[in-house]
Amino acid sequence: MRSIHAVVLSLLLLALSACALLPNRDPLNINVVGIEPLQSQDMEIRFAVKIRVQNPNESSISFNGVSLDLDINGQPFASGVSDESGSIARFSETVLTVPVSVSAFSVLRQTFGLSQVQTLNNMPYVLRGKLAAGLFGTMRFVDSGKLSLPGPTTGNR
Repeated sequence: MRSIHAVVLSLLLLALSACALLPNRDPLNINVVGIEPLQSQDMEIRFAVKIRVQNPNESSISFNGVSLDLDINGQPFASGVSDESGSIARFSETVLTVPVSVSAFSVLRQTFGLSQVQTLNNMPYVLRGKLAAGLFGTMRFVDSGKLSLPGPTTGNR
């Protein structure tokens, strides 16, 4: 019985010491800085979402893939992945571009929701994603805010 307790205690101490070796990192700062149209196919619309990734840590962050999910008005809207890889130096930033797809059903759902709201301004969005970097290096992030789409221009100046 004592040997079982000793083994369990040893495994617990080993697990705790392994956690202490993992780097203690501050979360990334993510901001959507642009959305540009891409060539679409059949019943989908494609966009290039540009995000600014800021690394507030004392060590660089290497990544080998990016994944994004974009919700608008509380509804899933677009998702995308990129196999872009690179490194963000300590206390530095970079802009990443991720192609996302919007299905025709998402467009219909958003159109129906907009008909109830009657405005294109201040639509709430949530962007969830991750920078892949292996088993223990993947960093997840969330950005939220309000989209303000430009209105029609008028001839009056």
